[in-house]
Amino acid sequence: MINTLLLLLNLWIAPNPPKSVYDFTFKTLEGKEIKLSKFKGKKILIVNTASKCGYTPQYEDLEKLHKKYGKNVVLIGFPAGNFKEQELGTSKEIQEFCTQKYGVTFLMSEKVSVKGADINPLFAYLTNQINPDFTGDIKWNFEKFLINEKGQLVHRYRSPVKPLDAAIVQNL
Repeated sequence: MINTLLLLLNLWIAPNPPKSVYDFTFKTLEGKEIKLSKFKGKKILIVNTASKCGYTPQYEDLEKLHKKYGKNVVLIGFPAGNFKEQELGTSKEIQEFCTQKYGVTFLMSEKVSVKGADINPLFAYLTNQINPDFTGDIKWNFEKFLINEKGQLVHRYRSPVKPLDAAIVQNL
């Protein structure tokens, strides 16, 4: 908790504190760096994922969501091993699992940490943004963050909320 607060403090007292998700970048499973600002004008759905979790079958609905709404919504999976180490070890293993088992074609980040002392800066930012749902630490794999066309967090969903649930789809 203290390390997370220190990271947040560093984010906000930095010369250019983040104003939106557009201030962040991520690396894909293939190692390509992508700026989130590339997606200005589109909604973004960010999901922390894991390959060996009870919620892992949500990959199937995430792919369906991507295929149905992909022109207007960018879907990005962020594999994380924070919860009982339920994520595979390497980017190659994660990519093979996701494509072979679930046919994933949406963007996937390299493995990151979504909580704790080594939290990824994007997730430190997202978990502390005011929104109508809740703030604070991610509780488990497959939490979802919906970002509007201006790069602001507008909704957050806990793991049990399925990707094609009306609570998500009505906001896409």
